[in-house]
Amino acid sequence: MTVPFAIDHGATAVQGDLTVPADAAGVVVFAHGSGSSRHSPRNQAVAKTLQDNKFATLLFDLLSRDEEAADAAGGRLRFDAGLLAGRLVRAIDELARHDPVRGLPLGLFGASTGAAAALRAAAERPDAVRAVVSRGGRPDLAGPALAGVTSPVLLIVGARDRTVLRLNEEAGERLAGPWELLVVPGATHLFEEPGTLERVAEAAASWFTAHLG
Repeated sequence: MTVPFAIDHGATAVQGDLTVPADAAGVVVFAHGSGSSRHSPRNQAVAKTLQDNKFATLLFDLLSRDEEAADAAGGRLRFDAGLLAGRLVRAIDELARHDPVRGLPLGLFGASTGAAAALRAAAERPDAVRAVVSRGGRPDLAGPALAGVTSPVLLIVGARDRTVLRLNEEAGERLAGPWELLVVPGATHLFEEPGTLERVAEAAASWFTAHLG
């Protein structure tokens, strides 16, 4: 079952899609990366794997259509981790009151700049966020908030994405809670190589099963 999900953040409304399988064991909120949206084939593929493993998924746009259009040239808003994290926190709070996922343990899946927003949100809602997975993320953009993240964090990076790999290694050392780094052989930043995105989805499902179960 997939239903529309929207949140208001100030004067801006952002849209999402909430999919809830039968007997859902938890709910995972996706924080998309720069220039992406809830229609991203990569995030939809990961979400499908999570749904097959009995997790509800919320894919929603951290920026409105108007903001995306205005931001296309400069890219200022898509790198504003504070703004994106605020919207993610609002979604977390709304889900806590939203049937049929009320009371389910919650995790966050962040990609690219969305990973920074996910980690900041985890620091702001430590009692609500039980686990975080980052795919090709920029956790360094979470800044001082890294020291407030106590949830278990899985950082997934492509072996050929060397700069981002270094940033993840450095950011991981600043996290307050347990964390692991998974380096996917042969993968670049977008995990477009055969089999690499499937490896991401399987690892995310295992991580959430372990920590949301």
